[in-house]
Amino acid sequence: MNRPTARTSTILDHTINLIEKQEHIEQAARALKAISHPLRLKILCVIGPEEACVQEIVDAVGTSQSNISQHLAILREKGVLMTRKDANRVYYRVGDQRTLQLIGMMREVFCGIPLNA
Repeated sequence: MNRPTARTSTILDHTINLIEKQEHIEQAARALKAISHPLRLKILCVIGPEEACVQEIVDAVGTSQSNISQHLAILREKGVLMTRKDANRVYYRVGDQRTLQLIGMMREVFCGIPLNA
């Protein structure tokens, strides 16, 4: 019978930690699913760490306002975006710092843009 190695024990410990934190796995899966659409990812890149109104997003992305609004609604529903209303404008911002970190890492890996750029 094979005895577990130190590496096997470490892998088992990490697996047990993941299983104990099922809500983290589910939260990550929901966020990844919400941002996996190319247009939604582009919207999040446009907003970044700032906030933007619908018209600013439309101008930057280059598609119709109704299309942008549909995707913004999905991102809000999934808890990725938060809103702030000012008079007749609604401003969108990324609601979770971890999402911004993820987007930053994707920009670095796929676009070659350093995290602190």
